Amino acid sequence: MLEVDKITAGYGKLQILHDLSIRVDAGELVSVVGANGAGKSTMLRAISGLIETRTGEIRYDGEKISGLRPHQVVRRRVIQVSEDRDLFGPMTVEQNLVLGAWTRKRAEVDDDLARVFDLFPILKERRKQIAQTMSGGQQQMVAIGRALMAQPQMLMLDEPSTGLSPKLTWDVLNAAAAIRETGIGVLLVEQNAAQALSISDRAYVLESGSVVLEGPGRELAGDERVRKAYLGL
Repeated sequence: MLEVDKITAGYGKLQILHDLSIRVDAGELVSVVGANGAGKSTMLRAISGLIETRTGEIRYDGEKISGLRPHQVVRRRVIQVSEDRDLFGPMTVEQNLVLGAWTRKRAEVDDDLARVFDLFPILKERRKQIAQTMSGGQQQMVAIGRALMAQPQMLMLDEPSTGLSPKLTWDVLNAAAAIRETGIGVLLVEQNAAQALSISDRAYVLESGSVVLEGPGRELAGDERVRKAYLGL
């Protein structure tokens, strides 16, 4: 479904990604792990059209999307949840969620709201609460829920566990696994390698902007190089 084929990208004269290739199929959860500065977020920004690729190609459902503007990528139902969440803080939880579907009919929005509330029951309880007064974990749930309101076929999560307690981290990652079960492709970028690999169908390890390892998530979790470099074992 999503194919990143030997792309290079960066900022100004600084090249971050070097001939990077990954793929994510429909209904698959794929993690990309690596240290700070490995190029994980830059890869997502390139897929989303926030930065230009210099060489290589990004395809979604067989169609080239590298070179498109961010809103054009979103229209193809490739949706990213950024690390800083980008919520509208003074607005309520429900208002933030509805904004994810602002171009669609209200009847469709209500159905999708119900699905988001099924996935995150706490958001139903707090639907009238001002978003910026919620905990970090709850705000992350709002950000993911808002992305789901856009009816993605490919959902990209950038470091969703940042700043969260261990329990809330598991809540968010288990939600990502549940989303995968609905047939949505999920591309998960995570520094928390152990937990990410444990829920992934496949995974890639990035170093200095290049893929150095790839394979089934649990298989990589047992790889001696990954255990030493990223799992602290």
